[in-house]
Amino acid sequence: MSTYMPKAETNRKWYIIDAANKPLGRTAVVAANILRGKNKPTFAPHVDCGDHVIIINCEKAILTGKKLEQKKYQHHTGWIGGLKEVKYGTLMQENPEKAMYLAVKGMLPGNSLGRTAMTRCRVFRGSEHTHAAQKPEMLSL
Repeated sequence: MSTYMPKAETNRKWYIIDAANKPLGRTAVVAANILRGKNKPTFAPHVDCGDHVIIINCEKAILTGKKLEQKKYQHHTGWIGGLKEVKYGTLMQENPEKAMYLAVKGMLPGNSLGRTAMTRCRVFRGSEHTHAAQKPEMLSL
């Protein structure tokens, strides 16, 4: 008996995840698994077989504990002394889409498969999105 080797799929489904009143990390885990294709029985770690994900209501996602005051997003500009820090309380008020995007990106592999998977992730602040023509399927957590 031979091992099944999946081919890269061309027909990808579209899913909507509603992040309202759900923890940011739990929503990001579900999105990352769908983007990677881990919800399919034909999953293989070396093949890009994931689907498209639309995450709505990012501004209503919650962070548990003291993460709003203590957790920070850090990035470096590349210049000397260019370390920038933003608390998640500020990030969730000003740009909740970026907070969700960074959470999903951190749960994907840091290679070309992860970068390709992130191109299929769409994040929206409110409940409106621009992908109704793709007939996305609502996913319950």
